Amino acid sequence: MKAKEIAQGLALRADDVARHLLPGGKVVGSEYEVGGIDASPGKSLKVHLSGTKAGVWSDFASDIGGDLLDLWVAVNHLSMIDAMAEAKRYLGVVDPVVTSFSKPQTRPAAPDVSYPTGSVMEWLTVERGLSVESVIEYQVSANGNEVVFPSLIDEELVFCKFRSILDKKKMRVQSGSQACLFGWQAIPKGARTVIICEGEIDALSWWDLGFPAMSVPNGAQGHSWVEFEYERLERFDKIYIAFDTDGPGREGALALANRLGLERCLLVDTEEFEDANDIVISGQTADAYVNAAKAIDPAELRQASSYVDEVIEMFLLGEDAGPGFNSPWSKLDGKLRFREAELCLLNGINGHGKSQLCGQLTLSAITQDKKVCIFSGEMPPKRLLYRLTRQATGLKEPTPQQIRTAHDWYMDRLWLFNITGVAKTERMLEVFEYTHRRYGVDVFVVDSLLKCGIADDDYSGQKAFVEALCDFKNQFGVTIFLVTHSRKGDNEFQRTGKMDVRGAGAISDLCDTLLTIFRNKKKEAEKSRAQAMHEDMPPDLKNAPDAILYCDKQRNGSWELQATLWWHDGANQYTQNELQEAEIYSQMRVVGQ
Repeated sequence: MKAKEIAQGLALRADDVARHLLPGGKVVGSEYEVGGIDASPGKSLKVHLSGTKAGVWSDFASDIGGDLLDLWVAVNHLSMIDAMAEAKRYLGVVDPVVTSFSKPQTRPAAPDVSYPTGSVMEWLTVERGLSVESVIEYQVSANGNEVVFPSLIDEELVFCKFRSILDKKKMRVQSGSQACLFGWQAIPKGARTVIICEGEIDALSWWDLGFPAMSVPNGAQGHSWVEFEYERLERFDKIYIAFDTDGPGREGALALANRLGLERCLLVDTEEFEDANDIVISGQTADAYVNAAKAIDPAELRQASSYVDEVIEMFLLGEDAGPGFNSPWSKLDGKLRFREAELCLLNGINGHGKSQLCGQLTLSAITQDKKVCIFSGEMPPKRLLYRLTRQATGLKEPTPQQIRTAHDWYMDRLWLFNITGVAKTERMLEVFEYTHRRYGVDVFVVDSLLKCGIADDDYSGQKAFVEALCDFKNQFGVTIFLVTHSRKGDNEFQRTGKMDVRGAGAISDLCDTLLTIFRNKKKEAEKSRAQAMHEDMPPDLKNAPDAILYCDKQRNGSWELQATLWWHDGANQYTQNELQEAEIYSQMRVVGQ
């Protein structure tokens, strides 16, 4: 929950909050009056209690003010992070609970460094034009001919980078460092605005220009640090992103803004200057560039001409070119693909293996460098992971070590929305947005529509829910799998299609892809009978596939046919032929890692 949202929540209870923080004051008209932040008698500090200014306060004696979250900081002498935590408890706000497999956090050993003097200080202050005050504020130090940039959080060393003054390409990171922003030690505890830039020298330069700043740890294109910093950054109402204005810098700035929230991010363009350090060296000021920082247009708003390269790529490489991932079966490569900003229905008769199909698609997505978050209202987490781990290891009874290996493989790739039973739509999407922004999750599984709190006969509610999923996948460019059920027929031996999806017709109308899994129940029944009677199965059934995957709709692809599949019972996997061995997903190398 961001600082602005907390402040708005406090403003709705401005009278109660004012009395809680500053007891002993009195209400005069629409304001609460007290002597100061020490709650002394008087009327120099006034808090607006109603109207558009509810929660706004000013202490005319000391010339300070702000909103009620700022007041919480001032009265209790807290950092913004601690004040936000206290205010959330006061408001009864509970943060999302998402089960993750994040890697354990590490910390570097304190390096052997000293205060920068001689050639290092000369490089910082003369060649780079920085002030001694900024060097001290950011606690920059030296190690021989290297400048040492420590990243401190609550005075604890978290990340440490060394840069040679003789060769700017020679940089190294202290072993055990956790990727995080550089510069927290220089950010005022109550600050609600910050600049995020592309280099440590730039951070010090912005500070010298009058704007406390922090630097990303690994360039404009790498955002793995966001997961670690997400909660700390929630304190900022306004985040200026001042990356280099070249192509990679602009692309990285937009990607970061999407993770942190477009509504609070602005892009700084230093125009003729490459970066903030160039401005410092030139002796100019940066106020004009910060004041001219631009809000980011919604992703939905683009000029048609800006798509020309993507359209050319589609003509040259085919309509399946671009981001996305393939199915687990190579025979469907080039036919079936799951793309960004798509909603895919996984439909079928009850008991025909929809959840098993869903689990296998999840594992296949992970092998293709996707991060997945699953909501399963049907099963508690341990039961879901029990079945998924059988699929991941390709074993019916994996050993404890193989199970641990599988869970290590899930690390930083798989999250669970930890609710068994019915999930409220609004809350589900809140948590999905949180996992996308914080962890970069780009594939979401909802198993199933029946567990989303919508009555079977509430067709309007079902349509609104699927529309909400479509809005979400379009806004964030993610892939969503929604498990649905087929209407009950006379028996389960007849295949169902897109006209048989249980519920409102809009469900299948709005989705991008619709897959129906149909198990060969006749074969299963005959196999069971033949085994009981010690007889051979009829050849036509014995050689028939165990299941058929129908592609009943693929809006962004041309293949809408069917694929035969066979069931590997020990691994709970669908294979593309009866001779194929089970895949061992947990031993696969993930693309890009």
